[in-house]
Amino acid sequence: MDYHHGKFVWFEHLSRDIPKARTFYDALFGWRTDTVEIADSVPYPMIHHGGHGIGGFREAPVGTPVRWIPYLSVPDIDASFRDAIAAGGKPLMPPIEYGAVGCAALLADPSGAEFVIWKSTRGDPPDIAEIAVGDWYWSELVTTDEKKALTYYESAFGFTSEGMDMGPMGTYYLLKKDGIPRAGLMKAPQPNDGSNWLPYVRVADCDALTAKAQSLGARIAMPPRDIAGIGRFSVLVDPLGAAIAVMQSQPSK
Repeated sequence: MDYHHGKFVWFEHLSRDIPKARTFYDALFGWRTDTVEIADSVPYPMIHHGGHGIGGFREAPVGTPVRWIPYLSVPDIDASFRDAIAAGGKPLMPPIEYGAVGCAALLADPSGAEFVIWKSTRGDPPDIAEIAVGDWYWSELVTTDEKKALTYYESAFGFTSEGMDMGPMGTYYLLKKDGIPRAGLMKAPQPNDGSNWLPYVRVADCDALTAKAQSLGARIAMPPRDIAGIGRFSVLVDPLGAAIAVMQSQPSK
C-alpha cells in the first residue's frame, strides 16, 4: 500500500439536507452517491467517481455551518493528533477507529478552519499527472490570519511554504510536503468570511459548469476568471450554503 502523507485525500460535505446535497452534486459533476456501511454498520453516503470513492456526506452538527471538510493523510494518527494540539490546534473529536477502513480525528487550526487527520488501512489515492474531470483538483485554505496558519501547518505537519505575489489578491502560499505542492493558502477577502478549507474540482468547461451550477440552485460567489499559467476557475456556493471551487486547467504541454 502506498501512502502520501501531507496529501488531502478525501472531502466530506457536512450538510443540513443530505438528499438535497447529493442530488445537486450528482447532477453537477456526474458523481454517483451510494449509501455504504462503515464501522458498526453505520450508513454512509459515499461519493464515487471514476470507479472509486472520493468523498461523502454527513449531517452537520447543530449550530455549525454547512461546509466541506478535508481529510489530511498522516503517518500516525495519535502522534499527529498530539502534534496538532501542541502547535495550537483545537481538538474537536479525538481519534476514532472506523472499523477496517481507518482512523480519523477532527481538529480546528488556530484561525478556526476545521479539518480531519486520517490514516487509512488501505493506502492513499495515487498521485497522478493528469487529474480526471470530476475529481478533486486542489485544496485551498482561505484564512483570516495567513501568518498564523502558515506557522501552524508547518509546525504541526512539517509542511514548507512558498509565497507568490498575486497583485491585488495579496500573497498566495503553496504548502508543500517533501517538495510536492499539496495545498494553497491565502488571506480571506473579508475578515468576517471566517477561515475555511475550499476544495476544487476539475471541470472541462468552467463557464458552462458555472452556468449549470446556477441553474441547479447554486450562488456564484466568484464568476469565472483566469489564472495565468494555471487555468480558469470560479467559486460556487451550493444550495445548502457550502463553498466549492471548480477549475478548468490548461492543457498539458
